[in-house]
Amino acid sequence: MPTNGRGRLWAALGGAALLIGCVSGPAVSDEAGGSGGRGGPGGPGQHGEERRVLVFSKTAGFRHDSIPEGITAVRELGAAHGFAVDATEDAGAFTARNLGRYDAVVFLSTTGDVLNAAQQGAFERYIKRGGSYVGVHAAADTEYDWAFYGGLAGAYFQSHPAIQPATVDVEDHAHPATAGLGATWNRTDEWYNYRSNPRERAHVLASLDESSYSGGTMNGDHPIAWCQDYRGGRAFYTGGGHTKESFAEPAFRQHLLGGIRWAIGEAQADCRPENGYRPLFDGTADSLAAWRQAGPGSFTLSDDGTITSSDGMGMLWYADRSFGSYSLKLDWRMSGPSGDDNSGVFVGFPPSEDPWSAVNNGYEVQIDATDVPERTTGSVYGFRSADIGKRDRALNPPGEWNTYEIRVEGERLRVWLNGVKINDFTNTDPVRSLSDGHFGIQNHGSADQVSFRDIRIKELPARAADRADSPPGD
Repeated sequence: MPTNGRGRLWAALGGAALLIGCVSGPAVSDEAGGSGGRGGPGGPGQHGEERRVLVFSKTAGFRHDSIPEGITAVRELGAAHGFAVDATEDAGAFTARNLGRYDAVVFLSTTGDVLNAAQQGAFERYIKRGGSYVGVHAAADTEYDWAFYGGLAGAYFQSHPAIQPATVDVEDHAHPATAGLGATWNRTDEWYNYRSNPRERAHVLASLDESSYSGGTMNGDHPIAWCQDYRGGRAFYTGGGHTKESFAEPAFRQHLLGGIRWAIGEAQADCRPENGYRPLFDGTADSLAAWRQAGPGSFTLSDDGTITSSDGMGMLWYADRSFGSYSLKLDWRMSGPSGDDNSGVFVGFPPSEDPWSAVNNGYEVQIDATDVPERTTGSVYGFRSADIGKRDRALNPPGEWNTYEIRVEGERLRVWLNGVKINDFTNTDPVRSLSDGHFGIQNHGSADQVSFRDIRIKELPARAADRADSPPGD
């Protein structure tokens, strides 16, 4: 919507740039005690301290010869992106005090039983106090008799065929581990089969196309990278990384970096399980056939599957049908050079070629870095501000992707940003109704460039409006 006096929400954060630190040596174990983990978005690293990651590569079974390359890669990524890295194979590093120094622990192709009971207990407490886990490849071939670890990793290794090329289908284009990838990712590695499918428990970022290689045993639904919030902490896992060459591959290094950045709280993402959604815009021109432009301006489709607003003020709306109770998810990014762009998602309006009909008859979930609280990102424009504290902690800065879930049930509208609920609004205006209507995305004006991709919907039972706050996103 139009705004006056635009500054930048993120200007106040400019002084919080990461310090580029040196890579430190192996972690030193110490006596038990001390505080819990630093990891996650609430860790001390957000308040000026340098982020720190521990790479743990002890093996009690098969040992991968790519481990040295993996350690080197994480050290190089840390040096380039502002987090310190320690590496150890000493399980004695798993004490409460020592783990409390780290924002994340990377299990780099660990195998077998690598921690004793006391060390397991210290790591469990670290996760429950906000620490984070990054599992690489054979981290899934670790600690089979430790149920907490199995849940944290997401799935255990079962078998693998020979090293060979395969096609990876990228399912999430907003998470920093996969945001830089196309719809598919062709690479060579040793492709694990898993004893269970993590999809019901974790958020799948990428999966294998089992028709593209031989030896897949997961019946066509074969997750290979995922993330989740687990028992108070964060967990990211990638099945790649068997080969030495993986850690020299730019796309794989970026994938690993994105997982680490999310784990240490430097980037936010929606890592709740996501099942039952169907695409309304999947990055193709064909999927735009059901959408119509109302008013001036337009959206431009790019080769990377994004659409970006230009000129205006208008709206691209889904004209194929209206919806009642639903969960609408979409990824968005402020793309203009100023970093202060304006757009929004309109819901609950009748079909019309006039974009002002949506303004006057529906509600807008705002995208705008600067304005009064009830008119900035996450607000129901002009009606209800987002929870500013939660919004600011969940929000990625301009140039990075964010995910909205907009959940409409009856006359109730709730908004999640990167998996965090930031608004809860109930319509009481008899002229407006959320219970049946269309939705659309705004192109605000020539100075505003906001990109969207992966717009998907999950219809909900009408009776859900009468239930208590049900778990979102699944």
